[in-house]
Amino acid sequence: MNTSCLMLSAASSVVSWHGRIDLTELITAAGAAHFGILVASALVPFQLDWKKEFSPLSRLHRQMYWIYGGYVVLSIIAFGLISLFNAAELSAGGGLARGFCGYVAVFWGVRLVLQAVLDVKEHLTTWWLRLGYGTLTVLFVALTLVYGWAALRPRM
Repeated sequence: MNTSCLMLSAASSVVSWHGRIDLTELITAAGAAHFGILVASALVPFQLDWKKEFSPLSRLHRQMYWIYGGYVVLSIIAFGLISLFNAAELSAGGGLARGFCGYVAVFWGVRLVLQAVLDVKEHLTTWWLRLGYGTLTVLFVALTLVYGWAALRPRM
């Protein structure tokens, strides 16, 4: 095995079987992944039948759920766009970049913990819902790791 294929640089790369993967590329891919998550999140109100489930609630409570959901969606859009259009700056490791990446890592880290806590079994009724749930879990891990690494990696 060629040892040059397993290079690790604390500054901007992680281990890869084919060589170096630049942190800028990882952040760009992570930015795009946010929009995949949004596709999945758009299915939630239908899969969980929010219209029926929220009908016993007062109008204000129903509106608040939609508002909270809207804020989460806008945050995910912002994470994706900032990452896609500013990946090089985020990977450069300035103070603001580290702060942003740290926040995104915490955001997805908390979501990952919720993945383990929420009882979703009764809603994963088809193979594609189970596959989607598993895929989301992998994405939450990946996003937490990529942004965590960008926030905490050693300066060079």
